[in-house]
Amino acid sequence: MHNSDNRRAAGFSLIELLVVVAIIMIIMGLAIPRIQAAKIQAYEAGAVKAISTIHVAQAQYQSEKVRFALTLTELGPQAGGGPGAAELISADLASGEKSGYKYNLQANESGYTINGSPIALNRTGKYTYYSDQTLVIRKNSSMEPATAASPEI
Repeated sequence: MHNSDNRRAAGFSLIELLVVVAIIMIIMGLAIPRIQAAKIQAYEAGAVKAISTIHVAQAQYQSEKVRFALTLTELGPQAGGGPGAAELISADLASGEKSGYKYNLQANESGYTINGSPIALNRTGKYTYYSDQTLVIRKNSSMEPATAASPEI
């Protein structure tokens, strides 16, 4: 009896350690997909917010310049700052890439269009987004870019 007490005091058996590791792996297996889904939802919410930010910047730009900006870089800070910089959006958004999404702003005769696409589909987002001067944001759940015909969010 004294011999088994010494063995118990020395530590866990290999089987006990394997059981603990298996339990931890099961818990992680259940938690990781939820964490990834929450991360994707955060990226998608950020994309909608970025498109709204571009709309506000376009309204401000139009009120000052009597036209919409032709590109995202027109709305952002100039390299090195300076008096010509609109500084209506952040430098990362002006670069066209922010928080898991790529953005494209294009001017047309009636206004402008904005497209937002995940950098890695199903990793940084499940939806592509589209909006224009009407301020309606639309989404598409396939690899195809969202368009004016896509459902509203």
